[in-house]
Amino acid sequence: MVATAIAAGLVLVLAGGVVVTAVTIRKPLPQTSGTLELSGLDAEVQVVRDAQGVPSITAGTTDDLFRAQGFVAAQDRFFEMDYRRHVTSGRVSELVGANEDALAADSVIRTFGWRDVAEQEWELLLPETRSYLEAYAEGVNAYLDSRSPDALGVEYTVLGLQVDVADPEPWDPIDSVAWLKAMAWDLRGNYDDELARATTFAAVRDVARVNELFPAYPQDRNAPILPELTDESLRATATADDGAAGLGPDLASEELQRALASAQDALAAVPQLVGRGEGIGSNSWVVGGEHTASGQPILANDPHLGISAPSVWSQVGLRCADVGPQCPFDVTGFSFAGFPGVIIGHNEQLAWGLTNLGADVTDFFLERISGEQYLLDGERIDLETRTETIKVNGGDDVELVVRSTGHGPIISGVLPEVNAARVAPLPEGAPAGVYEISLGWTALAPGRSADAVFAINLARDADDIAAAAALFEVPSQNIVFATTDGHIGYQAPGKIPIRAQVPGSPVPSDGSWPRPGWDSAFDWQGFVDPADMPAVLDPEEGFIVAANQAVTRPGVGPFLTSDYDYGYRAQRIRDVLSAATEAGTKIDVASTQALQLDDANPYAEMLVRTLMTTRLESEFDRAGQRLLRDWDRRSTTDSAAAAYFAAVWSNLLELTFWDDFPESYRPTGGSRWLEVVRGLLERPDDPWWDDRTTVGVVEGRDEILTRALTSARLELTVEISKDPSDWSWGKLHTAAPEHSVLGGEGVPSAIRTLMNPGAVAVPGGSAMVNAMNWDAGTDSYAVTSAPSMRMVVDLADLDASTWVNLTGVSGHPASTHYADQLDDWAQGRTFAWPFSPAAVDEAARDRLTLRP
Repeated sequence: MVATAIAAGLVLVLAGGVVVTAVTIRKPLPQTSGTLELSGLDAEVQVVRDAQGVPSITAGTTDDLFRAQGFVAAQDRFFEMDYRRHVTSGRVSELVGANEDALAADSVIRTFGWRDVAEQEWELLLPETRSYLEAYAEGVNAYLDSRSPDALGVEYTVLGLQVDVADPEPWDPIDSVAWLKAMAWDLRGNYDDELARATTFAAVRDVARVNELFPAYPQDRNAPILPELTDESLRATATADDGAAGLGPDLASEELQRALASAQDALAAVPQLVGRGEGIGSNSWVVGGEHTASGQPILANDPHLGISAPSVWSQVGLRCADVGPQCPFDVTGFSFAGFPGVIIGHNEQLAWGLTNLGADVTDFFLERISGEQYLLDGERIDLETRTETIKVNGGDDVELVVRSTGHGPIISGVLPEVNAARVAPLPEGAPAGVYEISLGWTALAPGRSADAVFAINLARDADDIAAAAALFEVPSQNIVFATTDGHIGYQAPGKIPIRAQVPGSPVPSDGSWPRPGWDSAFDWQGFVDPADMPAVLDPEEGFIVAANQAVTRPGVGPFLTSDYDYGYRAQRIRDVLSAATEAGTKIDVASTQALQLDDANPYAEMLVRTLMTTRLESEFDRAGQRLLRDWDRRSTTDSAAAAYFAAVWSNLLELTFWDDFPESYRPTGGSRWLEVVRGLLERPDDPWWDDRTTVGVVEGRDEILTRALTSARLELTVEISKDPSDWSWGKLHTAAPEHSVLGGEGVPSAIRTLMNPGAVAVPGGSAMVNAMNWDAGTDSYAVTSAPSMRMVVDLADLDASTWVNLTGVSGHPASTHYADQLDDWAQGRTFAWPFSPAAVDEAARDRLTLRP
């Protein structure tokens, strides 16, 4: 987004002969050995780095530990931190200058008020959490002191070719807290599905047909996370239902659809910092010692997020020299540059992994607006308003009026170019006024998720995890954990709204459709008690798999969402683990790593048999189809059949659905669409098969499958070769991490080459364990989200654990550690993960002493 916006200016400047020299590129590289002064330290701190440049920090006090972490984070990734804080505070225009994309992002984020909420949260945090955040900020600022922008990141040099680049302002602890809002936004629940249902209804005008595109979770095929949990005392606080029939006249209205489109445009303007879309999820599992070779648990985690350069994660080890009550940290894992502590990893007694639970924590409310008032229970209530001033580098300030109802900020009409779309004729019988869309979201109320991060870092057992989960309000995540004394467990955290079923109303109580904002009966009725959230310790089957599938069976525990991932990744992991445990095969680190790379294709299991019975007339077309005959149904990089099948799947979705939806709602091809097509295959004359662009012809299943096969054959002939033996999945399916500001289309090629690592061929695909997701709604098979890291923790010997990051620890493209893990990540290799002082010392390649 921002990359495209700054491109035009850079092209002009670079064409004028200005070049970025090698000296300039290398200037921001930090000192990683020897001795440096760090003001504010109480005593010396040791920072050692291994062959991949991963820092392990040892300090005598918690303040020194986090002060040093802030310093090291700024050494490696300050521009990334600076960009993130500009995004989370709605100040991108202040960094990159005047352009529509940056202004759109700032307008929407100011409307959300992320920074304002973070400031309110500061007062709720524990004193020790505030001290950690303050120490971290002091470390960042000590690094910034006396360094010019061009010594902090080459990005400032490049941006300086177009805009004025001032010295970065000091890091504020609130900058760290605000980052949690961005993480929560990208990992929110069913927001996309809720908006898609309402927009899809405008096209088909039939709730039943809409529901066909959002089928129920396949409980008969794919088990939930906690299949053994049946305690009926965990009563549901809301239930899914098939309502919404009465929403038709309103949702179909031109005026409301324009408001929904306006809301969609506004929300799409928010930059992607962690990753979003149907492919965003994760795998995690933990196996008890009775099933492992070591006799102690093994835990695996690989979060599926957007791919970027540098990776979203920053690896780090944090150790108190003498671990005790005054300095309790001995933790290692994956952190976010800009936030102290570790987000996913392990300490000396407990390992934990996170996956997106996907709980429904957002709702769109349909507001009836008249002037500066909104309708609620028959009365007109004044809108809350505030004015935000957006500063623009090199341009005039922009004033933005933010309006809110009791449900949340109004997001339709935020972007200037769509303001006029808010007013249109109303449906007959509707209350007077215009439609607006407000957003209710749990993260817009202050909470204590920052406290939760440090509570998890210090957790020792299931009780500690439960206590931390009660603080971990947003984003709602699945937590799997294991301890060195042999326990495994699961805990669901999150602030989950309770929605009531309004008597006599067709509006579902499950939050799957927009809710009438003019009737308080549709408001949230409170939140699920943390004590009622699903949890288990040492389940009978001896393992737990949490991979974004349903948490419990229907009716067990509080209602969380209707829109889980459909569970194909999770079930594949369960099947492999079940087969091993039933055969008595002991699981170890190597077999766990192999399972993370599993590329069995569930789409093929569903579709290939039918494709092979489809009759093709020409030998040319049959040459492609024959590839499927002996295919092992795995999407490996060298597989010609995998490439052909992916092209068939893409064409099948296009031929079946593109005539029914606008471009922004074309099928992505993720697990939901797998389940949709599975149902359609049993209904050969279903209206969805018909191509509405062919006048006078009504297509059925067999015609569409034939076209998909022949179109795929022609596509790969043009794209790769006429000879199918030349095809391979890796020629189509590549991962190409991009720099968030200087890596996109439109940026001069010299800059893109500098900032973006080269594309790498990868196996796997959507809904597979090796989740190299791609978007079938585009003309590309390139990876859109992927395992952003992989880790396997051996609780019997923590030094036997392994990890890998998507790119590398450094944010400087001139560093050898900018993308030195990418090829290993793509090929499924990992690195040793030293933890004990002896292992860290043995792995050390650089040693830096920080002195007061």
